[in-house]
Amino acid sequence: MHELGVMLKVLDTVENIAAEQDINHVSGIVLVIGELCSVVPMFIEDYYPLMIENRPLFEGCRLVINRTEGIAECVRCGERYNVVENDGHCPCCNAFEKKVLQGRDFLIKEIQTDAVS
Repeated sequence: MHELGVMLKVLDTVENIAAEQDINHVSGIVLVIGELCSVVPMFIEDYYPLMIENRPLFEGCRLVINRTEGIAECVRCGERYNVVENDGHCPCCNAFEKKVLQGRDFLIKEIQTDAVS
């Protein structure tokens, strides 16, 4: 379960950005996690509340995870398809050889802060 280490790195990155930008509270973090990424969103969601405890910057900070589909193109016939829904095989010709087009991503899409009055 490397999700713990991944989320610690995310929180450290957000803390560094907040320090650089003189931000004293983060109200939300939006992550993009692809279906084909090795990070399991459910584990991140489970760990997250414990990971932000005793970190004042993140008090009450919500976590939003957006999933991207794992889309590939069949090397044999050129069909584009969802890798997960088709167990890795092309739905047209049943070939396993493919070029992954999207779905391996993991990124911090957005850091939300409190409005300045």
